[in-house]
Amino acid sequence: MQIKAEPLSAAAFAPFGDVLDATGAPDKIINQGLCGRFHNRARLDFGTETGGRAGISIFKAEARALPYLCDLLERHPEGSQAFIPMTADPFLVIVAPDADGRPGAPRAFLTNGAQAINLHRGTWHGVLTPLSEPGLFAVIDRIGASANLEEYPLPAPVTVIG
Repeated sequence: MQIKAEPLSAAAFAPFGDVLDATGAPDKIINQGLCGRFHNRARLDFGTETGGRAGISIFKAEARALPYLCDLLERHPEGSQAFIPMTADPFLVIVAPDADGRPGAPRAFLTNGAQAINLHRGTWHGVLTPLSEPGLFAVIDRIGASANLEEYPLPAPVTVIG
């Protein structure tokens, strides 16, 4: 199967998560009028298990290229996961709806270099896929003792084109 990566937009990505960006007018002006605050852009969810909490990690992923062969999807049933690039480079986001406990038809999105994403709890997604070095991201997700990772090897890989 081959799918074309589409530009990332809040409307198209809504079934899977939130797009974090600074478009439009700020919600508030702060810091003596010198800073626009784009308020509450993501629905962070760290589950209800006792001991689960929010954590910030730094990921450094190898850059990939298009066309990209996706052969594995994963999800985090206990919490959301936000990927915030630490450079102004586009990255690829692959997601799929849930279909009775397995991934449904995947979709691919290409960020514009000024966007981050927050995947809602339980959203099937591909691995972190930067398209440029250094592939450095701040990641906000759930830290806790329970298993928070399900992996699903795809029976037939999907090729993502630009």
